[in-house]
Amino acid sequence: QVELVESGGGLVQPGGSLRLSCLASLNSLSSYIMGWYRQAPGKGRDLVAAIATGGATYYADSVKGRFTISRDNTKKMVYLEMNSLKPEDTAVYYCNTGATVAFARGPYWGQGTQVTVSS
Repeated sequence: QVELVESGGGLVQPGGSLRLSCLASLNSLSSYIMGWYRQAPGKGRDLVAAIATGGATYYADSVKGRFTISRDNTKKMVYLEMNSLKPEDTAVYYCNTGATVAFARGPYWGQGTQVTVSS
């Protein structure tokens, strides 16, 4: 059974930073795309950032220059460094993996971690 566990969410003021982490219990994780999605209340779940097996990355336009995704296959971890946070970044953030086509949505999801940006 594949399990993804996110951590690192919380309440932060505008302009602040957070680092999200995701531990994935998936064999051969290095073979899969890893991504971060977010879902704000009343909206769909959208791709924020993704990283391919070779390290190529994708970022949504709204987070380019502010967010950085990285992965450590030996630790089975993916990270999302979020800087210069804005109120519109408020959402539940989900870790995703299992896809092999860049940068497709995979079948495996974490439970989500809440990020709230507010003064």
